[in-house]
Amino acid sequence: MLHKVPMAALATVQGDQPFINTNLFVYDEAAGVIYMHTARLGRTQANIEQQARVCFSIMEMGRLLPADSAFGFSVEYAGVTVFGTASVVASQDEGRHAMELLVTKYAPHLVYGQDYAPAADSELARTSIYRIEIDEWSGKKKDAPPDFPGAFLYGQPTRPGV
Repeated sequence: MLHKVPMAALATVQGDQPFINTNLFVYDEAAGVIYMHTARLGRTQANIEQQARVCFSIMEMGRLLPADSAFGFSVEYAGVTVFGTASVVASQDEGRHAMELLVTKYAPHLVYGQDYAPAADSELARTSIYRIEIDEWSGKKKDAPPDFPGAFLYGQPTRPGV
């Protein structure tokens, strides 16, 4: 899931105030880390400077599963929660590596060094790239049989005129 889900929620905290920021990200399986980038200044940066422990969450929703009563309704889903430590990437080489991984994930049809140039030092200076060292993770998933009666995708009309 960490390779295919497009968006994640990063939870940080400062004092007693939790903060959640939605970001694009990439999982570097070989290094066992997650990279993301965001504004050079802001709550994410300020919070991580004060408290590097973070929680990172991804999820995807499948079909809605109707039932005979409101209480019985359910949904197919899968999610992963990562617990770890975040830090700003200081190395220009690691920053370029992270940016290459990000572009490759979101634009796999483009070729690094051919369709786009590596991130320049001046470009890297305008953003903050974060590395999340993964301490542990957990996940959960609910599937239903393909022929589950009445199952449908959220947002798709299920009755004419609706």
